[in-house]
Amino acid sequence: MYLSSLLPLLFATVSLAALPYKGVDWSSLLIEEKAGKTYKNAAGQVQPLETILKIDGVNTVRQRIWVNPSDGNYNLDYNIKLAKRATAAGLKIYLDFHYSDNWADPGKQVTPAAWNSLSTDALIKQVYDYTKNVLDTFQKNSIPLSIVSIGNEITPGLLFPIGQLSGSSGPKNVAALLKSASKAVKESTLSTKPKIMIHLDNGWNWSTQQWWYDTVLGSGGGLSTSDFDIQGVSYYPFYNSAATLSALGTSLSNMAKKYGKEVQVVETNWPTYCPKPAYAFPSDAKSIPFSVDGQTQWMKAVAAKVSAVGSLGTGLFYWEPAWIDNASLGSSCGYNLMVSDSGQDMGSLSVYSSI
Repeated sequence: MYLSSLLPLLFATVSLAALPYKGVDWSSLLIEEKAGKTYKNAAGQVQPLETILKIDGVNTVRQRIWVNPSDGNYNLDYNIKLAKRATAAGLKIYLDFHYSDNWADPGKQVTPAAWNSLSTDALIKQVYDYTKNVLDTFQKNSIPLSIVSIGNEITPGLLFPIGQLSGSSGPKNVAALLKSASKAVKESTLSTKPKIMIHLDNGWNWSTQQWWYDTVLGSGGGLSTSDFDIQGVSYYPFYNSAATLSALGTSLSNMAKKYGKEVQVVETNWPTYCPKPAYAFPSDAKSIPFSVDGQTQWMKAVAAKVSAVGSLGTGLFYWEPAWIDNASLGSSCGYNLMVSDSGQDMGSLSVYSSI
């Protein structure tokens, strides 16, 4: 069944300095293929998604990993299978640890069921053991990793309730858990060590970013700036009218200046259909249409903010452009994908070639 063709591709039209990491999250590919979905290139030919991505300028794919999901989707075996395809296609891999059996995000950071009875110290050790085992397994399969995110959108903390930032011991516990995860990455058997990322949401909000890092780094939990290399942020235009492109630029610039780390927008997307948005769009994005061309304009605008940081602005990732069965991608907009469900090429993905 030929249900989609990848939007070729936004990034061919962007006249900006090349970003080192030009990526998409493709975590759901194996689920879509199991359901009979296939992908077409700009010429209408069915090809593996990784081939289309590579040709159209993507150089890195992002994959989420869950600890013990009930259906096996996004577990370690799933990620090894998916990553082998990325490596064979010449794509770099960014592995995104959720440290949960299901979604971990600002609304929930649920401790894996098998870890629920652990004490604080035991949980800190478990994070080390689990993280190292996952990365050692990648090495055993000869799969290199370029980036590892120790947690996903952990603005409220991770591994609740022990790692809940609002708790009395929350900041110290969050720092200790992240320190343990970072140590595991560094002590893994991976022949080339990946860069370590901390990932928060609301990347446009400098106050949030500053509060979080100053709180956790100053908590006494042992985390220092030497324990991570990249500050990743999510940046979506449809959840808060204050999430302006201007605010994003200020936030990224301030982060780089204060902490001296690489900054990346690791989740973003833009709708081609959004008749009833739940929130007003940012004022400096209102001229961007809800269309394929609008997706190109959006990605160009976000890439410009990342590039404006200078050498520390290193990456941009579109969140799940080919997840056909989830066209809204969690937003109140009807369609945020870069593929059509009718076999027609929507023409958005090639923007990556010039970022």
